[in-house]
Parts: sequence; C-alpha cells; structure tokens
Amino acid sequence: MALLFSARYEDSERWHQALVAELGDLDFRLWTPDGANIGDPADIEFVLAWGPKKGAFKEFPNLKAIFCLGAGVDHLIGRDLPDGVPVVRLVDPGLTRGMREYVIYWTLHYHRRFKEYADSAAAGEWRQLPQADTRKRRVGILGLGVLGADAAAHLCALEFDVAGWSRSAKALDGIESFHGTDGLAAFLARTEILVNLLPLTPETTGIINAENLSQLPKGAVVINAARGPHVVDDDLIRALDDGHIAAATLDVFHTEPLPADHPFWAHPKINITPHAASLTVQETAAVAIADNIRRIRAGEPPAPIVDPETGY
Repeated sequence: MALLFSARYEDSERWHQALVAELGDLDFRLWTPDGANIGDPADIEFVLAWGPKKGAFKEFPNLKAIFCLGAGVDHLIGRDLPDGVPVVRLVDPGLTRGMREYVIYWTLHYHRRFKEYADSAAAGEWRQLPQADTRKRRVGILGLGVLGADAAAHLCALEFDVAGWSRSAKALDGIESFHGTDGLAAFLARTEILVNLLPLTPETTGIINAENLSQLPKGAVVINAARGPHVVDDDLIRALDDGHIAAATLDVFHTEPLPADHPFWAHPKINITPHAASLTVQETAAVAIADNIRRIRAGEPPAPIVDPETGY
C-alpha cells in the first residue's frame, strides 16, 4: 500500500526522505496534475495533503486516512472528501515551538515598545522609555487548542497576565478562561495584546471585525497568526487609522501571497510576515504522521481526528 503526497508548494523530496526514515517500507507517490505518478488508485492507502481540488481523493477505494500537512484544516474541510475517511490533524512539536516563538517575540515587541526604540535609533536619539511590568500587561489568546494553550502557558511563565477565549469552556492553570458568545465581550475588554490562534470555521470567520475591535481597550494591539479570513481588513484599517488600535502584526491574509497593491503593505502601523509564523518541520512532523500510520496498520484509530461538525 502507498502514501500519496498532494501539496503543490511543499518540498516533496524532503517529505519523502523524512517519512521513509520513519517507515522504511513506505511506497511514496507524488501527485501530479496528469496523475502519471499515482499508479493503481487501489494502492493508495494514505494521503498527505494541503489544498487539494474538490473530490480529488474519491477515486481511491482503499483510502484509510487523509493527513493534514499543517496546523489548520480549513484547506481540507469542504473539499468533497470521501465519506468515512478520517481527516487527521497534524500535532507536531516543531509547529508548536515555532508558533510559541512567534507569539512571544511579537508580544515582547509591543510590550517593550521596541518599534519606538528602533525609530529613536534611526533618528540618532538616545531615549529611554518607561518599562512596563509583565504582571500588569494583559494578553488575550483567541483559541485554546494545542497552539493557543502552549503559547498561553509560556506567556504565563514570563509572568504576563494571560486570558484565553474558546468556543467551549476550558480550564488551564494560571490562565483566566472565557468561552462562548457570552464570554467574548468580557475577554476583549480586558485584553491589551490580542493574539489570534483560532481555527477557521464559519463561526470564526470575520471575528476580528469593527464591533469586536471596538471592545478592546484603546491602544490595544492585534497579532493574527491563524488565518486571514478571521480579519475584516477594512475594519482593521479603520480601527488603526482612528487610533483605537495602536498596531497590528499580520502573518496570514485573505489572498496569499498578499497582493502588491493591498493597503496593508504601506500602512505604518502594520507589521507583515509572509505566513511564516510557524512552518511545518518535515523531520518532526513525519514522526507524528508515521506514528498514526502504525496505529492504523495495527487496527487502532489515528488521532486527533477532525470533527466535521466543528471543523477542527
């Protein structure tokens, strides 16, 4: 039986080497538009994918699992996948570490006012700024899944005042937790640095909008490392222009690459990174995928499986 790799922009050879290092007997096949490398569709037992065409995997009668290439699954859900075939999320220590670094870096960037120091240095000015206490800096994490919970825990270790919001109630040590529609307003009202790590679902699309931005304290900042459609672009620009939001760091966008004429590029209060907050590390991700393949071969279910009702 074989694994089919279906991802246009990924390094297929590096994935091949990493997976074969874990599963020496793996028959690795690469998806091409003409299907030339697939061979007999009945051989395909597993798919490792990102952004496939709708219905692309329905021709594989023996398909046992579809593995996600990244942390989010919005690029797989709604693609007319085969009924009854589990979609398996990627829980990879490398992805988690990368996101942790990104969130801590930008939280400290705003907390310690490093942009102002950079501006002073560029102007040849020696200017010290008052140093804020992390214990009095209120950080809010939208989304308390694997990535959000990890980022929250490490911000707590730096003694930030951390809260989290999720769809359903969660209890995490040292973190004030809010949940559901009723808890969102109170969560936003206490958040000075907002970090979005939510999954993209119909319910979370557009959550960073004019109404919710207005509920943040004046001078709050926004860090979006989840998905572009979480943000209503025009609403964020207006909130930045009127001074209610002080700054934003954006790693993800409605259209990627971000078009050259998009107003985000030229906005003085926006920092842009090119969907690089946390990139999949093939060598560590392959371990997680191989473990699940072994589970399936042993007659056990893979984990974690995406719930089609919630979309994550």
